[in-house]
Amino acid sequence: MEYKVIPFVASIGGRKEKKTPSEQLEDLIKTYTKQGWSYIRVESISTFVAGDSGCFGIGATQGHTTSRQMVVFSKPL
Repeated sequence: MEYKVIPFVASIGGRKEKKTPSEQLEDLIKTYTKQGWSYIRVESISTFVAGDSGCFGIGATQGHTTSRQMVVFSKPL
């Protein structure tokens, strides 16, 4: 089995984006299924982003945790 993981960030509002997040996800799934990939699920990946310039002092930034959404597809070899 071969896998493909695609980052997914839905755009909400603004003048350019007229589709809802669910429509955006549906379009992404349709695009990859036309290429022979099978949709599996959306995964949330959490990661820690280290701060800059150390822990203390001028210009130092604190580290933080962030989350990204990934769409998982599979295809037989």
